[in-house]
Amino acid sequence: MNRTAATALTALVLAAALTACSSDASTDAAPKKKPEPTTASSTPSPTAVADAEAAAGIPPEPNAAMKLGYLRALTGIDPDIVHGKEGKAVDRGRNQCRTIHSFPKDKPKQADMAEMRFTSPTHPEGFGKAKAAQIVEAVHTNLCPKF
Repeated sequence: MNRTAATALTALVLAAALTACSSDASTDAAPKKKPEPTTASSTPSPTAVADAEAAAGIPPEPNAAMKLGYLRALTGIDPDIVHGKEGKAVDRGRNQCRTIHSFPKDKPKQADMAEMRFTSPTHPEGFGKAKAAQIVEAVHTNLCPKF
């Protein structure tokens, strides 16, 4: 399961847990039946995952053209950003969209998060501030232009 789906699943499980909790101070109420425990094997529907991701500021999976443009933009900045892991680069980009969505006017914060998020075996500390700013622009332009 990729990071994005795991994040969405966690959000759904937490939301379900919070809605299951209630405070009933009345003593006349009949005892409530305990709900069945949630198991890790229960999988939310694709629509529920997409809704949770959208609420968190994560765009849907890019179509083939968007993905190709995005990967070309990253490779143009530095081929080692993708380093043969296209799916990972897309997941990182979609997560970067969440940062862009959460901090729309804070370019330094967006670049700092990109520098931490986009790493490779030869760049374990990121690609530096200048390339991180270019990565943010590539993500914004190709994966989440509406933010």
